[in-house]
Amino acid sequence: MSTIAYDRIGVGYDDTRKADPELAGRLIRLLGAKPGARVLDIGCGTGNYTAVLAQHGFSVTGVDPSERMLAEARAKSDAITWVSACAEDLPFDEASFEGAVATLTVHHWRDLERGFAEAARVVRAGGRLVVFTSAPEQTRGYWLHHYFPEMIERSATVLPAMDRMTKAALQAGFNLSHRLVYQVAPDLQDQFLYACKHRPERYLDPGFRKGISSFALAVSDHELEDGLFRLQQDIGSGAWQAVRDSHQSSLGDYVHLVFERDTSA
Repeated sequence: MSTIAYDRIGVGYDDTRKADPELAGRLIRLLGAKPGARVLDIGCGTGNYTAVLAQHGFSVTGVDPSERMLAEARAKSDAITWVSACAEDLPFDEASFEGAVATLTVHHWRDLERGFAEAARVVRAGGRLVVFTSAPEQTRGYWLHHYFPEMIERSATVLPAMDRMTKAALQAGFNLSHRLVYQVAPDLQDQFLYACKHRPERYLDPGFRKGISSFALAVSDHELEDGLFRLQQDIGSGAWQAVRDSHQSSLGDYVHLVFERDTSA
């Protein structure tokens, strides 16, 4: 995704996008770093999770290619180092960080393999890279597919497949140590694409949709109008519940991947 697209989404982004306590807690546990450790947030956006990492005692640097998003991030904390950069070209020395995180961002990287190589270069041996993302097969299972099939297919297509991420990480010098699926909780506070899995009426709100890249960039006006009309009708009649139930999946909705930097590299 271009920085222009990032800048477009960044307007009012924090109206709906906030650090979810459960996801933030899981991120910190999986990172496995000690307080004071130097941690890099790749694709930090407006810095919601970056700020939580700093609050837990880490020395945090957030990088993002969007100046619009970084402007929002800088207003949150001057204790965090904010850097304008992309995942494929990180302006840091080798082994500068004890760990790194990448939250809902790998599908925006222009070059996945180079992004993982750069992460491996700047993370010290034994350090971890924690990725939070959705696999293509997970996204295709969302009940949103019933109402916005073309949008969901476009969204799934740009997501890197699990085996491709694992291969890219391995080639870069990481080993996959943990894979934990995440099912969207009813009270999820960070309102990304499938965050309102249990609250369909939220998708009728344009203020909610504007912080989601799929709705902002991957749906046509016709599909959006038609999908919203059918969704509103189904919510009113109760038919939405059958649509939801038909899309139950054991694959989970999102996934945390924990890559550990090879100590022999």
